[in-house]
Amino acid sequence: MVKQASAWVESPLQMLCAVEAHHAGLMGPATAVVPRAKLRALKATRRELSRLALPEGLELAEPCERMPHRLRAVGDAFSGKVQLRWLTALPGRIVVVDDGLATIRLLELLASGPYRPLLRARAEPGALRAALGLAAAVRLRAGSVTVFTALPVPGDLADAVRKAGVELVRHDFTWLRGQPLGEPGPAERTVVLGTSLVRNGLVRRDRYLSWLMELASREPLAYYPHRREDPVDVALIRERPGITVHDAGVPAELRLRGLDPGQRVVSLPSTAISSLRVLLGPRGVAVEPVDVPDDWWTSRAAPALRSHLTQVTRMTGVTG
Repeated sequence: MVKQASAWVESPLQMLCAVEAHHAGLMGPATAVVPRAKLRALKATRRELSRLALPEGLELAEPCERMPHRLRAVGDAFSGKVQLRWLTALPGRIVVVDDGLATIRLLELLASGPYRPLLRARAEPGALRAALGLAAAVRLRAGSVTVFTALPVPGDLADAVRKAGVELVRHDFTWLRGQPLGEPGPAERTVVLGTSLVRNGLVRRDRYLSWLMELASREPLAYYPHRREDPVDVALIRERPGITVHDAGVPAELRLRGLDPGQRVVSLPSTAISSLRVLLGPRGVAVEPVDVPDDWWTSRAAPALRSHLTQVTRMTGVTG
């Protein structure tokens, strides 16, 4: 009997990348992708993925409140619950699937040695949380670690990660690119991806909304809210003339595959920029990152955090 590996996912991108990791052969012959329960975006993503030809041996399990006891793959290496599970399990092979810019943060910490606590970029942890992050880093490195990402990792960082004994595997959504395009994209020429930076208190709401309204004054927009965007802001945007707001939840990598040549995607710093360029660039769809002006940032966005958040624009080019 083939033993089934388990992948615990807590975001739409993690779910999609867990499918890609299985397709790439990193998970073994049988994989159950287990989504965290009570997350609407995961339900929508699971439903959308179920319509496609899933790789052989892969199961999209029912949402669950408890993560599997034996984990082969996770998306959020900074989760306290995930780190506690690592401490109670025997060291073994762990695959960390893409979780956006947090993946770059993870690579930087892993490249710095086994004694850098696994903590988020914005974290201000107490002593206990810092101790958990350190213990998790040591236990993770006691086994073998593979980081599976579609992000463009700078060469010096990739070299440092591999020198530290961590396997780094890049992918370009091979499985997804082989699927039928499905529904056509929106009619509007310009698609804007929403952002969580406003709700997180890092970008000023008035600056962001003014920019969006100015764009809409030039041409009609299709707006895809971020899954963590404030519903009040989304309702306000929905009322503005020239903007058609679409349902949030399913990742842009799935929703926008049907865009036509001549259309474009505009976004503040987001890892979707990189993945959409891989998926849409060959079809003539422009994907344009927008640099955040200095006066948009709030006092909560420290210089180091700004640098971390805007890595994606430095890696893929900047547009105004």
